[in-house]
Amino acid sequence: MSLETIWAPWRLDYIAKDEKEESQVEQPEKRVQPKSDCFLCDYRQQPQNDKKNHVLLRGEKTFIVFNRFPYNNGHLLIAPQEHLGDLTEIPVDVQAECQAMLVKMVEVLRKVVHPDGFNIGLNLGLVAGAGLPGHLHWHIVPRWNGDANFMPVLANTKVIPQSLEALYELLEKELTGKHA
Repeated sequence: MSLETIWAPWRLDYIAKDEKEESQVEQPEKRVQPKSDCFLCDYRQQPQNDKKNHVLLRGEKTFIVFNRFPYNNGHLLIAPQEHLGDLTEIPVDVQAECQAMLVKMVEVLRKVVHPDGFNIGLNLGLVAGAGLPGHLHWHIVPRWNGDANFMPVLANTKVIPQSLEALYELLEKELTGKHA
């Protein structure tokens, strides 16, 4: 039995970085470079670059973006447009829209990528694992039976079989109703 080669080039920046360089991970050329310390705020201010930045959907008070270093295929972030770092700062109407976006994207992901379940959560504070503690964002991570394999255990690597661009196209078609 021979091993197959797995191609996931966008993961290299994440896998190869050391802790000192964590905030200085080089962005792929096609993405718009951040202007501030908060990529979510940068993306919020650049609607003309939504496709390049993988911003999938914008609401009145929130927006949805693909995680640049996904745990699984379809890993999305839902964030308030305003730079808020604590749950107690979020106005009720923004909370409601965040929840509505979570529900909407669970429905869309079920229809498009057919997961068996989801991990949905928020890391509140740096000590809790928030990579961007100043701008709250919820994670939606689709899960499939048997999606854990030997790679995370032996190689400390997770393989994502579909490019962000390909999945973006599928989800965008579902959200806009533009089916082939």
